[in-house]
Amino acid sequence: MKAVAASPHRGQEHEFEPQFGLPERLPDSERLLWQGQPLPGLVARRIFHLPVVVGYFALMLVWRVGSQMQDGLPLLAALQGSLVLALLAAVAIGILAALARLTASTTVYTLTDKRIVMRIGIVLTVTYNLPLKHVDAAHLLSLGGTRGEIALQLRGDTRIAYLNLWPHARPWMLARPQPMLRCLADVDAVSQKLSAAWSAVNAQAARPEAAADAAPSLDLQPQRQAA
Repeated sequence: MKAVAASPHRGQEHEFEPQFGLPERLPDSERLLWQGQPLPGLVARRIFHLPVVVGYFALMLVWRVGSQMQDGLPLLAALQGSLVLALLAAVAIGILAALARLTASTTVYTLTDKRIVMRIGIVLTVTYNLPLKHVDAAHLLSLGGTRGEIALQLRGDTRIAYLNLWPHARPWMLARPQPMLRCLADVDAVSQKLSAAWSAVNAQAARPEAAADAAPSLDLQPQRQAA
């Protein structure tokens, strides 16, 4: 595999992976620390808001049936009159569930001792290489239990367009988009490995004469507020 880029960059679309989740094999000098994928159920809830959509259609169906019964139709006729709405609801929910599953299955997050690699995309698969020395901070969002998400704050003027990252971007951070590892099953273990790798990379890059500069740090304490 090519050397780690000096700054985050987008890799070309690819159909063949010589190594799972990576467009090229890791060099001998780079060590794989962790790989993972989002949880499909959590993607459906967090990204596509499937429970909200289900609740909306359920209320619409109840209102439709109740409205028709108030107009004098019997229950069976009211249910039959709501069949089209029920079918549309089923199609919409099915599409969102399929998108959630495809989003999870086509995404691979990779952490090495030098970088974070995000392989994302359903139709067009792209890879983002994020060198750890270009990460200023990482913010952990706990979703209950061992599940959670990690947002990466990039250093300086390094930016990736929000639409290029979505849904793997911290919500509402439009001015300075933050790549985000979404819907992880064991976020605490990942955050510990990320923190150790980040500290090692930045310790090697630190110079005694630069002690006056503010050193970047990782904020990997669980946050309960919305990301």
